[in-house]
Amino acid sequence: MRRVHIAVLVAVAAVLALFVTAGTASGTDDERVVRMARPTWDTGWFQAEVYGLLLERLGYRVEGPVTMVNPEFYAAVAAGEVDLWASGWFPLHDSYIEGVDSVEVVGTQVDDGALQGYFIDAATAEAYGITNLGDLADPAVAGLFDHDGDGLADLVGCEVGWSCAATIDHHLSAYGLTGTVEHVQGDYSPLITETLARHRAGQPVLYYTWTPNWTVGVMVPGRDAVWLEVPFPSLPADQASALERTAIAGIDGCANDPCQTGWPPNDIRVVANSDFLDANPSVQRLLDQVVIPLEDISAQNVRMVQLGGDPQDIRRHAEEWIDANLAAVSRWIETADPDAVALKDAAGDAAASGTLRVAARPLPPFVIYEDRAYSGFEVELVRLVGAQLGMEVEIHAVDTVAKQIDDITRGVAQLGLGGVAITGAREEVADFSVPVLDSGLTILTTNDDSRGLGDRILSFLNAIASSDLPWLLVVFGVAVLVAAHMIWWLERRHNPDFAVPYRKGIWDSFYWSVVTMSTVGYGDKVARGTRGRVLALIWIALGTLVFASFTASIASSLAVNELRSEISGPDDLLGRRVATVVHSAGESYLPSIGVGPVVVDRVDDAYRLLSEGEVEAVVFDAPVLQYHAAREGAGEVITVGSDFQRVQYGLMLSEQDAELRERVNLALLDLVESGVYGRLHDGWFGSSS
Repeated sequence: MRRVHIAVLVAVAAVLALFVTAGTASGTDDERVVRMARPTWDTGWFQAEVYGLLLERLGYRVEGPVTMVNPEFYAAVAAGEVDLWASGWFPLHDSYIEGVDSVEVVGTQVDDGALQGYFIDAATAEAYGITNLGDLADPAVAGLFDHDGDGLADLVGCEVGWSCAATIDHHLSAYGLTGTVEHVQGDYSPLITETLARHRAGQPVLYYTWTPNWTVGVMVPGRDAVWLEVPFPSLPADQASALERTAIAGIDGCANDPCQTGWPPNDIRVVANSDFLDANPSVQRLLDQVVIPLEDISAQNVRMVQLGGDPQDIRRHAEEWIDANLAAVSRWIETADPDAVALKDAAGDAAASGTLRVAARPLPPFVIYEDRAYSGFEVELVRLVGAQLGMEVEIHAVDTVAKQIDDITRGVAQLGLGGVAITGAREEVADFSVPVLDSGLTILTTNDDSRGLGDRILSFLNAIASSDLPWLLVVFGVAVLVAAHMIWWLERRHNPDFAVPYRKGIWDSFYWSVVTMSTVGYGDKVARGTRGRVLALIWIALGTLVFASFTASIASSLAVNELRSEISGPDDLLGRRVATVVHSAGESYLPSIGVGPVVVDRVDDAYRLLSEGEVEAVVFDAPVLQYHAAREGAGEVITVGSDFQRVQYGLMLSEQDAELRERVNLALLDLVESGVYGRLHDGWFGSSS
């Protein structure tokens, strides 16, 4: 019933949207509305959310933002079908507005901040003195970046159809690099993720990227990466007018200043309909003022990619940015309209149709991207579904859940894959198939059987260091020294066993103190005076207790350490160092049982902490940890205990395509009943029986 209600509400909203679009968003006193758009690249969605929140504070109701490709947006804004977006790149977008009087560029969000260029890792640049793209004409230098064994440097570049792809191909030809460098093209997101993973593994990397983008927040130019200059300015014929702007000053990580990047910089600016701005002068005054630092955009892009980036996360990031810059925001609003008030936003909608297009977020074992090909449990499953439906399956990669939801909403994709848990928040903006996997959390820990002699010695030393033994050693040493001085003082004058002077006598006394306390008592040195013998009797009695405590502490520490190494379920996690991934079910669950987790950005970081002994266990989604334990971590780590804290995964679909959802669900049920699903499941996760 809930889905029927939502469908009715969506239909009503669509009808209302038609009436709103039929008129002009003139911003009358009765209803002031802004219809926003945003680009297809999700690294620009943070700015769209910031502008939306600012417009709400100005007293406008914000519709959208609706995601559009560049030509679609510029045609729509010129026709008055949308009012504005915050993602105009100039001069890159100059051709879209030339001779169009109904479109106006407003303000400068980022001044000359949209840069593009070629990068390599800093370690390789320093080791081999590489500073210029032209250096790759040397086959020996190019070979450093050959990862597929074809003898050519692998330059991770732009997807086919992107405007930057043509420029990269032009550069390789102009600089005579076609014989030593290969332009690696495919889905940019998994390719660049794979490239950065190579860098973390210590391998040389060569890639193209742009700012603002999350990549420059992970591979920071001047620290982790260096810009490669080009031998000389050269651009395709349609960009020749920008040749003089390709040398850019003040770039960190470049060998020279100015740096000959080979690409002209761009301003990031708002583009709006002229009639809308004339009717809403307060909006124009606001847009003229807004500046969002490039560093803030890049930092948010990193957070969005590393943490999964649900739509509510991106909006929260925008809200946090506004809170952190409240003084400037208040000034902008006050200047634009002193009487501004905030209104709530409304969401847009779109429909999906066509072939079975899939937006996949790489997360082994659900979605794996290797050698420019997709595999994984959900990839194979959806191909089986496609075969059941008689449809071709077309997969493209995305970085975030938000991007998946947006692609589905606007019809670029019909399904979303990648270990997406079914949650109430996600059900509000997308629909799900029947669960394709019913699992939960599990625990990953080290495999004690794989430990060598060195590991066991280290474990023994750690057990001693973590016990009361060090303090007992101090007490033991002090007691022995006190007893040695007392026996020497009492026996030194009449007993040759405790010689004078002090330097020799104290050593003999120390020897007597140790052997007497340990009850070994060789008898080669004995007390002869009455007071000395009384001290000896007392010391023998006390020494027995001290030595017994000493040995008991060692045995206890080793026993406790052995017990601590045995983790078999959640109850054994108390008092331990446990890693999990930020914004995961594990992060929510562990505090509920009294465990303060070590939170990391990626599950790979948790694996590293476990292997280095920084944590004793990892708690995360069971399929992911079980896959790692069976493959990359085989023999080194194991999963223990039964799954807990139930998690269900599904295929994301559009709420508006009930027909496709039903067809997908029927196909999934057919695969289950035929046994095909069971064989696929067991092939990836092992038998569940």
